Amino acid sequence: MKAEWELACPTCKNKLNVNGDNAHCQQDNQTYRREAGIWRLLRPGRAAHYAQFIHEYETVRQAEGRGSDDPAYYRALPFRDLSGRMPAMWQERARSFQALLSSFIIHPSSFILDLGAGNGWLSYQLTKRGHQLAAVDLTVNPFDGLGAHTQYDAHFLPIQAEFDCLPFSDSQTDWVIFNASLHYAPDFAATLSEAWRVVKPGGYLAIVDSPVYHNAASGAQMVKEREAHFQQTYGFPSNAIASQNYLTYRQLAQLGRQLGALWQLRWPVPRWRWAIRRGRARLRRRREPAQFPLILGRKV
Repeated sequence: MKAEWELACPTCKNKLNVNGDNAHCQQDNQTYRREAGIWRLLRPGRAAHYAQFIHEYETVRQAEGRGSDDPAYYRALPFRDLSGRMPAMWQERARSFQALLSSFIIHPSSFILDLGAGNGWLSYQLTKRGHQLAAVDLTVNPFDGLGAHTQYDAHFLPIQAEFDCLPFSDSQTDWVIFNASLHYAPDFAATLSEAWRVVKPGGYLAIVDSPVYHNAASGAQMVKEREAHFQQTYGFPSNAIASQNYLTYRQLAQLGRQLGALWQLRWPVPRWRWAIRRGRARLRRRREPAQFPLILGRKV
């Protein structure tokens, strides 16, 4: 019999009693629902907390032309952008995904959490490769959020939840993958600690496509530039949830010590390319460009 995900209360972490589209926590006397195939496992009141962030995030994504009415668009990601709107960005995602695949030390049918799943492309690609995926995000819209799960011909489990309150029991997953998402977390230590909780001994945590800097001032400048662009383009700075929006290598080292994880860094793009960009930035007296290493930590 195929093993299934065991859902837990996002508040108390006790096992939820699932009956059809309802999941009930006896300790908290709280019932959660599955709507349009998506488990809604936010803690009570948290949907209102994230409402402005989600509205602004979706406004930007719609303006960028994300999504399609054609299932083939979603199934081709990240290797091809059939819409032709963002081919360079998806090329970067494809390189990161290939680096992730080459790093997998996993057995068939591993349990994998896709955190920041968006439209579910990563969950789909790994499901096709024989693994069991739970796709976690805040957005549930049908064009760029978890609602796009209906576009795929392989099933994964879509869940609306917070990174800091994952609705899973301890030591349940073989891999947790932060899919271009960790930099949105308000508290890196709390978010990584919660992810570490659900990883099995011997399992892995991966941070993919989050910007990393040597110099924190360069990261802060990037955020200022980004917020100014959003304010001018969309009428808001897109900072409804307070987050740093980047990492530094010093922070990574400190976070690794707190977790008990020794990070391994892999490079989807050769490092000499970044060195050339950094040299040009210095000559032009501009900030340091971000790096996007694949960051791996094993729970031993």
